[in-house]
This record gives sequence, C-alpha cells and structure tokens, in this order.
Amino acid sequence: MSTIRSTYKGSCHCGAIGYLFTTEIPPHEWVVRACQCSFCKSHGGCSTADPNGSVRFTISDPSRLNRYRFALKITDFFVCNACGVYVGAIMPLPDRSLAVVNLRTLVSPVEFPPASPASYEGESASERQARREQWWTPVEGAELLNR
Repeated sequence: MSTIRSTYKGSCHCGAIGYLFTTEIPPHEWVVRACQCSFCKSHGGCSTADPNGSVRFTISDPSRLNRYRFALKITDFFVCNACGVYVGAIMPLPDRSLAVVNLRTLVSPVEFPPASPASYEGESASERQARREQWWTPVEGAELLNR
C-alpha cells in the first residue's frame, strides 16, 4: 500500500512568517500537544510534529521574525513582531534542525484530535533535546534560518 504525503500550510495572521508541514500522517492521527508552560498557554499553542515528515519555514518579511528563546535557551520560538502570532519552534543542532508547528496557524481548516496537555517542567537541556530529536520534524532549508 502506498502512502500519500500531504502538505499543510500555516502562517501568522499578517502572512509574514509561515510554514509548509509535510507528512504522511493523516490529520485525524496527529499527536497534538498543548504545552502547559506560560509562553505556550498565553499564545494558545497547539503543536504537532512528524519525525518522518518535513517542515519548511517561509519568511516573506525577515524584519518581522522575532526569535524568542527562554528557559533552557536551546530553541527559537518564531513569533511575528507585527501581528504577535506564535507560528512554531525550531531547535538548531550541529547537523540539522528540528521543529514543531502551531496548528492554530493552519491556513485551511483541518480536523485534528484535541490537544493533550503536556508539561515538560523539570527536563534538563539534554533530556529535552533527546525527546525532541525523537519526536520533532526535520527542517528543510534550515541553513537559511540559522544565519
């Protein structure tokens, strides 16, 4: 049986920061998490990832990309400094970058499972990186984002 790869487009409200999320997993089978940290809760974060998929971020106006790092300082959270929307997060590694996307920024409505609350409180930087290396999505074109 062949699998079908589908691409889902998301962006901030003004369209300056977006992404293309490609996966073979149908939306009704996505693992959806709602991180319970203060940042994600205040931005309404509802994330998914696919370690076998890919994500490509699109930045139409680089002056609007705000990279916000907090806590363990190992991840850039992409927030538009014009419209304030949290689009996704990227963790740069020496050999690649990994990401999650905020499903609340999907351009076209997609039915996905309810988000499960998730708390990562108490993880060390190495534990957090190991978890993300297992579950997050590889980023295409990350070299352009890591400048």
